[in-house]
Amino acid sequence: MLTVGVDLAAEAVRTAVAWLDWSADGARVGRIEIQADDDMIVEALMRADKAGVDCPIGWPDAFVDFVVAHRAGHVRVPAGVAGRDWRRNLALRVTDRVVRDLTGLTPLSVSADRIGHTAMRCAGLLAELARRGRPADRRGDGVVVEVYPAASLRRWGLPFRGYKRSANLAALGDLVDALREAAPWLDLGPYERVCRASDDATDAVVAALTARAASLGLATVPTGEQAGPARTEGWIALPTTPLRDLHG
Repeated sequence: MLTVGVDLAAEAVRTAVAWLDWSADGARVGRIEIQADDDMIVEALMRADKAGVDCPIGWPDAFVDFVVAHRAGHVRVPAGVAGRDWRRNLALRVTDRVVRDLTGLTPLSVSADRIGHTAMRCAGLLAELARRGRPADRRGDGVVVEVYPAASLRRWGLPFRGYKRSANLAALGDLVDALREAAPWLDLGPYERVCRASDDATDAVVAALTARAASLGLATVPTGEQAGPARTEGWIALPTTPLRDLHG
């Protein structure tokens, strides 16, 4: 089995892709690329059995309705709703609120934060994937599943904060150490050095691990009233079991 993790940014310069090959012996990092362009990402997604993409793959339904109404000049603010509460409903998807409730972490708002630029790039990548015959199901049922590495790390009991950017390389190294200890079956091989030098690379590996969890049915899925919004807004898969369960 091949799982792919994509730590997506608006441009190639902060984008990393990791390929994990799974066998009875465990998982081996077969390749990591940083500064990945669109062609490389699409080719990786085409080859993957399951791919985790760290980026919103949809916008809040309420926000889309708001923009459409605004264009037509028919915006109506709900009566009796405080401004902040109303705007929060436009800023967060159903899955964002679920992640916040389960982990205490609030994902960046795709409609109100700069992550929107990355989501625009992601939309183009998924459109190209569909043109090649592998359409993405925003609920995560297809080849692509939306992931949030910090939330995955927290669910696995691993360090999930303070390892970003070059000023925090020591903390990044601690995270890699913790990951190797928690998953002795994970072989980083020659790419361990890359993971210790680039938080983008490490997040791509975590995204690929989360994709494995989703493929095994060991991650959250939308249920009940969540299913409808997830179809258009997207759904962040959170691991539901310890990291060790990814290697049966």
